Amino acid sequence: MTRRHGYALLAAIIAVIVAMSTAIYVGVAADTGTRDRTSLSGSRPARPSAAPASTGVWVGTWSASPVGAEPGTQTEGMTGRSVRNVVHAAVGGTSARVTLSNLYGRTALTITHASIALAAGTETAAARAGTLRPLTFAGRTTVVIAAGGQVLSDAAALALPAGSDVLVTTYSPSLSGPVTYHPTARQTSYAGEGDLTEDETGTAYTEQVDHWRYLTALDVLSGEADGTVVAFGDSLTDGKNSTANANARWPDYLNRRLRTALAAGQDLPRYSVVNAGIGGNRVLSDARGRPLENQAGIRRFRRDVLDRPHVKVVVIDLGINDLLRTPGTADPQKILTGLRDLVRQAHARGIKVVGATLMPVGRRTTWTEAREGVRQTINAQIRSGKVYDAVVDFDKALRDPYDPRALRTMYDSGDRLHPNDNGYERMADTFDLEYLKGSTAARL
Repeated sequence: MTRRHGYALLAAIIAVIVAMSTAIYVGVAADTGTRDRTSLSGSRPARPSAAPASTGVWVGTWSASPVGAEPGTQTEGMTGRSVRNVVHAAVGGTSARVTLSNLYGRTALTITHASIALAAGTETAAARAGTLRPLTFAGRTTVVIAAGGQVLSDAAALALPAGSDVLVTTYSPSLSGPVTYHPTARQTSYAGEGDLTEDETGTAYTEQVDHWRYLTALDVLSGEADGTVVAFGDSLTDGKNSTANANARWPDYLNRRLRTALAAGQDLPRYSVVNAGIGGNRVLSDARGRPLENQAGIRRFRRDVLDRPHVKVVVIDLGINDLLRTPGTADPQKILTGLRDLVRQAHARGIKVVGATLMPVGRRTTWTEAREGVRQTINAQIRSGKVYDAVVDFDKALRDPYDPRALRTMYDSGDRLHPNDNGYERMADTFDLEYLKGSTAARL
């Protein structure tokens, strides 16, 4: 072999090595972090989806925490039917991706088609013409989500305006019960027989439901938001008894208030606000089921807050159900220890924590002097600044000035515990938007 040929061969070998190294690097960099939780069907090797051409930051524009298994779906799930979830975007973006959950499924969930589109209007299953996009997972239209797992889709190019209703549709052809769902949506979603993922008309969606199935998050590649605020709480954050299809939960009001302030030129962080409330949720205790439904705040905090994209602030309004649902009298120090544990978890990720005082429930028949004493003890610690980085006093804002243990009538939805729309708006108005700045840690 001549010296010239030897150099040529060596150069060719080096070129092959460089090409292989580049391919490996690109494959690793494109990994969404779901490979350990998701198996993919089909014989083609997984390939990363092309990165969106648009610039921006991935932020949450909507979320709903998985709560439990939908009754009546234990065996068949949604076999042979399409689920069309309707969700409301807090901020806009140029691309979108979704998270689907099979947390409470007992078998693998196979989804052969999924899509995303803008809704044609309010309270409709119809898609706006020309906006329907297929969703893929590691480049494939089919995804298999293991029991107890979740999956993040590839990015879909879709101009998604702030305040728009978005349709996310999935189709599953095989037995896959029970269905992981969020029961208190306060939003009408739809289902229909057959694979309707590409249907724009919405006429075949004959079933209407007041809950969300499988879908737990919608993210956008946004040029109008630099981070995410997560509202973490119970039914008071979930928006129980607020007007359906009106987006009248307090995090909705807070998001709109922040956007209005930014549009007016106020010097505030450009954040989105998403909801991680679960009705009946407690700081320390799970509910029923196997796996346990309605996971305790300290167990679900990582999934519902820390693992969300670009979280800058978490607002915690949790603890009242630890009092209401504990036989006898709850230990305030244990609850406070649980809340401080949430703060420590957030601080470890550089996330600021704003905490809320526990709201009044004094007119309910199950309320006792002992429970009121625990609530006051917890609120005193919260107000002292020894729990959170900043405090929003929901208790003071909504209590009856003549009966401080009870909700003011003008804010009461009628059950003496949950606010009406006016009450939820009052909660958002109480929040000092300046709290969104900075990341000062509490002295715990």
